[in-house]
Amino acid sequence: MSLSVRLIINRVPHAVELDDPRVTLLDLLRERLHLTGTKKGCDRGQCGACTVLLDGRRVNACLALALSHDGAEILTIEGLAEGDALHPVQAAFIAHDAFQCGFCTPGQIMSAVGLIGEAEAGDDPERVREGMSGNLCRCAAYRGITEAVVEATRTMTAAAREKAA
Repeated sequence: MSLSVRLIINRVPHAVELDDPRVTLLDLLRERLHLTGTKKGCDRGQCGACTVLLDGRRVNACLALALSHDGAEILTIEGLAEGDALHPVQAAFIAHDAFQCGFCTPGQIMSAVGLIGEAEAGDDPERVREGMSGNLCRCAAYRGITEAVVEATRTMTAAAREKAA
């Protein structure tokens, strides 16, 4: 028996047939749709490497069953930039050298975008660290990550103010 799931991934509609109802969103993205920017780290929801935005909220894709999110809108690292223009969080990560090996970077960036969207941290480094605590970096680039998130928050807040004016 096959089951159908419809998802909007990076603003593109997808209809996927699943042979197994236990397929995770992470495995669907990586293995079926070949969106390999979302990383499989621990596969237990402990490292944050698989963070994506699901209906605008941060989730660990390794813990989300694809079938449970029929009709959802998903944003992955591949859908973040607009053409050749990097998202402000991506640009800030580069400017602050907020990565070393790069394995956790997609999850870190997606978590940062979600955190900024939640407007919970503002430009307080301690709150940013707390808000990003579900994303681990084995290279310990946390200082650069925090600085990048604070800068991106300021940049995005200023851009939003200009747009509203």
